[in-house]
Amino acid sequence: MLRALSHRNVMLYFIGQTLSTLGDRSLWLAMGIWVKMLTGSSAAAGMTVFCYTVGTLLGPLGGMVADRYRRRPLLVLANAVTGGVILLLLLVSGRDQVWLIYLVMFFYGAFGTVITAGGNALVATVVEDDLLAEANSLVQTGSQGVWLVAPLLGAGLLAAVGASGVIWLDAATFAAAILALVLLRVTETRPEPTETHFLDEATAGIRHLLRTVDLRQLVVAALFTVVAFGFVESVVFAVVGNGLHRKPEFLGYLMAAMGVGAIAASTVAARLMKRYGEGGLVGLGMAAFAVGALLLTTPSLPVTVVGMVLFGVSLPWINIGIITVLQRRTPPELRGRVLAGFDFLFSPLQGVAIALGAALIATVDYRVMLTVMAALVAVASGYLFTRPEQRIRPADAEALEAS
Repeated sequence: MLRALSHRNVMLYFIGQTLSTLGDRSLWLAMGIWVKMLTGSSAAAGMTVFCYTVGTLLGPLGGMVADRYRRRPLLVLANAVTGGVILLLLLVSGRDQVWLIYLVMFFYGAFGTVITAGGNALVATVVEDDLLAEANSLVQTGSQGVWLVAPLLGAGLLAAVGASGVIWLDAATFAAAILALVLLRVTETRPEPTETHFLDEATAGIRHLLRTVDLRQLVVAALFTVVAFGFVESVVFAVVGNGLHRKPEFLGYLMAAMGVGAIAASTVAARLMKRYGEGGLVGLGMAAFAVGALLLTTPSLPVTVVGMVLFGVSLPWINIGIITVLQRRTPPELRGRVLAGFDFLFSPLQGVAIALGAALIATVDYRVMLTVMAALVAVASGYLFTRPEQRIRPADAEALEAS
């Protein structure tokens, strides 16, 4: 990752993205707490996440927009508009304006699809191909590191100065992201206009995923993995209470262990990808999750901590591997829709898995659920390791394309 640190475009994007992520995650947590304070209702607080999630379902549309226009000016505009929308939250003064929080969170999710798809597509334009894995690893390191401070920052600002402090912080991070984008050195050609039917254009990314062999294999493996990841939301509370016999607050320490694992894994992801390929890195991440799930079935605190570290390790390896292969195996004019389409395929499934996990944990032993989670992800990992297309290293792929 040392080469990425010395690359001007990579560092600018890394700084802008990390600061923006810090603002995002601080706000997400604070908005739920704020709605709880205003209404006294946990269900009302949960609606903030629901409204954001509904906004992300516009992913195919966001990806289409990201492919229709030059991405840097589009991202500058999307960040400026989102930052302005966030400031509408300053108008909320009581429970009668909670609807405005919900509306803002919906737009936050919707515009986020453009920013995420366009940003990941832009990285593949401003960074040389041989540096792409390291650039993605650096960005993921910042993203995972933010998880260690964002919850404390969001909740702390809310308690110290009220919601306005979190709102202004998030708006400022959008401004920082815009500045980083403006300073990038990039030459983009205007995308050619298309006469394709709107629906065909919006779903082109999903069709590319399903007809490209190695990408379709990742989709299949992700189907199993997303279900298991959805169960985590409920199972970890049972691990703390029923397994370790600790208070719910102890989960914070385990989440810190998970964050440490994620940061450490991000720093070595590019090296592993060079050796095993993008699909191999994804398979390793899934294997780490499966082992971690099994370790959480024990009542031993040290073993549980190792399990949570492995959970943390799994996330960046899976994310970095998938993002990098999508960038490399997709034509530039289609990258926004493919990246957004991949997220769109699994966002609803993850929501269903979270709800199902919450229902099952009341009647099914958490150790049984962890074993099922480990089995699902082990199957996904084994499937990828047995596919020859997933074992092609980036250098080999370049050689094949050259020949």
